[in-house]
This record gives sequence, structure tokens and C-alpha cells, in this order.
Amino acid sequence: MPVSNCIGVDVGGTKILAGLVDESGHVITTVRRPSSTQDPAAVLADVVEVVRELMVESTAPVIAVGLGVAGQVENTRSTVLWSPNLRWSRVEVRAILEAELGVTVIAENDANAAAWGEFVYGAGADVDDITVVTVGTGIGGGVIVGGTMLRGATGGAAEIGHITVVPGGRQCGCGRLGCWEQYASGTALVRQARELAAERRLEAALMLSLGEGTPEGIEGKHVTEAAIAGDPVAIEAFRICGEWLGLGLADLTAVLDPAAFVISGGVSEAGDLLLAPARATLAAQMPGGDLRPLPQIRVASLGNDAGLIGAADIARRSAL
Repeated sequence: MPVSNCIGVDVGGTKILAGLVDESGHVITTVRRPSSTQDPAAVLADVVEVVRELMVESTAPVIAVGLGVAGQVENTRSTVLWSPNLRWSRVEVRAILEAELGVTVIAENDANAAAWGEFVYGAGADVDDITVVTVGTGIGGGVIVGGTMLRGATGGAAEIGHITVVPGGRQCGCGRLGCWEQYASGTALVRQARELAAERRLEAALMLSLGEGTPEGIEGKHVTEAAIAGDPVAIEAFRICGEWLGLGLADLTAVLDPAAFVISGGVSEAGDLLLAPARATLAAQMPGGDLRPLPQIRVASLGNDAGLIGAADIARRSAL
């Protein structure tokens, strides 16, 4: 079969990241563009522009384009049903882009695309059942069962950040109370760090100094930097966040029984500061206790390219 390339595009609320991807999942080159509009026609026009730029650079035929979009994509991977960040509703992505580009185009939820990338080329490539948990501003996820992506009846499966861990708990942006992402996300980590720093200013001196002297000035990067340097309050914030993460993983184990959890997103870069308490809590809260195998907890290996690599591979399989 002739060598060919595909293009993966990660469409977020503030940027478009596109990459030319070869048959082995290698990203040859990328194009990044800020996206300050939520108008779907304008965003898709920008997508067309960056894709055409990459097509010109490709030394092999580009046979397909895959979009990872922060929203629910119906099961034919043609239409974005809704996107809370982009404020899209029933956007016919496939029809619009195929008319402009002349190649196969698919759309996929961005977390699903990233999960597929990690499953095929990354940290989950050696197992058939993985759950990818993206720990960032919120919590996203993608589930691979028996080598197949779990998408649900309408394409809306794996919104794992919105399982309830505290009935009547913190208000979530989805409208519900007590969602997992309110306790185990990057946002939750910063909130916890600020609360602890306000109560224990002397112990949190290093973290506070990074945040310009006030709890309100503390950001996620400050919590990580301070924890690595030994700040006890920053370490405590990671422990609490990690325990909440492990609790949710135990619940997911009861439902999905994965061989491994792959943790991605910015907060995962803290490594064992987050994952050691998560592993301990998962082991302690496992349904069936030590009578059943414990899923591994792994760190994602593809970084920010996971979504575009996964989207490109899904598009390639659709085109063949």
C-alpha cells in the first residue's frame, strides 16, 4: 500500500492545533493558531486554512483529516451535537470540511481522540482495556473496551468527570452538585492549595511567595513547584487531590474493569505527588479488595499531541 499521511486537528476553546501524522503515528510537523471566536463557520474556515497549509508541506498524499472537538459528537462522527466550550450546536463538521478539502473527514470528542492515541501509540498500547483520565481544568475521559472505543448510544459516553462523588457537594459547571472534577481536577487542586495556605501561612511560605504573597495568587504551576521543593502545604494539597482521584478510579474499576488507567493532562506532570496517593486510595477502595487484580495507573506518554494523533488515526481507519 502506498505511503500516506493524515492530519489531526485539536479544536479547543482558545486554539487550533493541527499536525501532519504518518502511518506510524509520528507527528511530522504542527501548526498552531489562536482561536478567539466561537462562531463555527469562522473556526472551520481556520481549520481549512491550517489543513491546507499542512497538505502543501506533506511529501505523501493526505488521505484523511480528523478533528478532536471539545463536545459531544454523534456516532457517525459527522456532526458535533453540542460543545459547551465552543457553544456549538448541531454543526455538520464532516459535510462542511469534506466539501472544502476533498478528503475523508471525521469528527470525534477530543478526550476520546486522545484516549485512542494513547491506546494505539502511547501508554496503553500493550493492553486492550484502558480508561484514559485527563486531569486538567476539569476531568475528561476516554474508554477502550476490548480494543474498541466506548461511545454510547449517542456518542456521549465517558463523561467521567461528572460522576457524583459527594451528593449535594460543590457546584459544577455542568449544573449538578458534587461532580468528581470538583474534587480531583487541576481547578480543585488550586482551590485546595489556596484554602490550606490561608489557614497555614507559615508552613505555606514557599508556595505563597510564588503566588505573590497571597492565597489568591497561587496557581497550579506554583503548587507543583512548591511541592517539588518540599512545601508541606503544597504536598498536602496534592495528597488530597490524589486521594479523590483514586476514589473515582475505584468506582470506575467497578464499572469498567480496565487493565490500566492512563492519566493525562497538566496535573499528571506532577507524577507521584498526585499518583502515589491515587494508587494507595485505589488499592484501599477497590471493589473486592485484594481478591481481584489491581488496575495499573500509568502516566500518558503522548503529551499534548495525543488528541491530534488519535484523531488522525481514527480518520485513517475511516478512509481505508
